[in-house]
Amino acid sequence: MEQPEIDIYQIMELLPHRYPMLLIDRILEFRANESLVALKNVTMNEPFFQGHFPGKPIMPGVLILEAMAQAAALLFRADEEESQPGPGAIYLFVGIDKARFKRPVTPGDQLVFNVSILRRMRRIWKFDAVAKVDDEVCCTAELMCTYKEQ
Repeated sequence: MEQPEIDIYQIMELLPHRYPMLLIDRILEFRANESLVALKNVTMNEPFFQGHFPGKPIMPGVLILEAMAQAAALLFRADEEESQPGPGAIYLFVGIDKARFKRPVTPGDQLVFNVSILRRMRRIWKFDAVAKVDDEVCCTAELMCTYKEQ
């Protein structure tokens, strides 16, 4: 069942990340045990644009992948399964396969992340992740996440 939008305040309850590493602004769609669509507004005020690259700002690919992993963690965390970890659990990015970059991401872009569950293997979940700007694919990857109880 599709859930309503989840705002930044709810995201901050689900993820431990904070500025400048919180890279998701809103969850647009959420289907428990299936998929999630998240949004990041890319602005010129992002700290990484100072050095990547002066005069031609491009969002670092590794941060696009990190944002995709945060979207996957949100799907993992917001899932309603009984096997969910406790509220103090830390989510860890443990693997990435098939990462491909198709176009640069620049200030003013809105990154939309589509993340879906591929499979669950004990404490490791595998996700298919696609990042788009204006319906144009900019990055794809398969991500693996796990958690550690505190």
